[in-house]
Amino acid sequence: MRIAALLIGYLFGLFQTSYIYGKIHGFDIRDKGSGNAGTTNALRTMGVKVGILVMVGDIVKCILAVLLVWFLFGRQHPEIDFLLRTYTGLGAILGHNFPFYMGFKGGKGVACMAGIINTISLPMTIIGNILFFGTIALIHYVSLASLLVGAEFLIGTIISGQLGLFHMEQPRLIEMYFIVAAIVGLIVYQHRGNIKRLLQHTERKTYIFKKNKVG
Repeated sequence: MRIAALLIGYLFGLFQTSYIYGKIHGFDIRDKGSGNAGTTNALRTMGVKVGILVMVGDIVKCILAVLLVWFLFGRQHPEIDFLLRTYTGLGAILGHNFPFYMGFKGGKGVACMAGIINTISLPMTIIGNILFFGTIALIHYVSLASLLVGAEFLIGTIISGQLGLFHMEQPRLIEMYFIVAAIVGLIVYQHRGNIKRLLQHTERKTYIFKKNKVG
């Protein structure tokens, strides 16, 4: 079931919203801006409406993947339902970040991670939204906002698990923590260049309701 959840997640992750939108309109998103096939680059190069469309698409594909895994396995095995959700999330982020049909050059997985958080915990979703949009509103660094949400996801999962909110035995909880850590690790890895620029104070700022410089 774990492998099946991972594979289902990967298949759903292959639905690259920004790439597909670009192809429909006659261009490759990877030829624009930063070259990344994700929400931030879509926002910067094509505007708020397209950026929101891409973000929603990447969130929804992960939610749909989890719903399918729940329908196939989670209903019959509620004792590992949340664990399977995290495996699905890991697969979706791998598919999004490393799509085989795009030469394994995709996005950074932040919207996908948000989708998975939505399927795991409402309080974590609310806190994550406050962290993400609050950080962007205050200091305009999407990369930092994304990393903060990743940290919140891992910490929130551990706290929720130890409080018994996932209704799983400790060995399975620990397994879940490792999978979430792997997800967050992927987010950090994909942002390694951004982290370097943040430390050097050269990271590009992103404005939601102002025109962004593209380059």
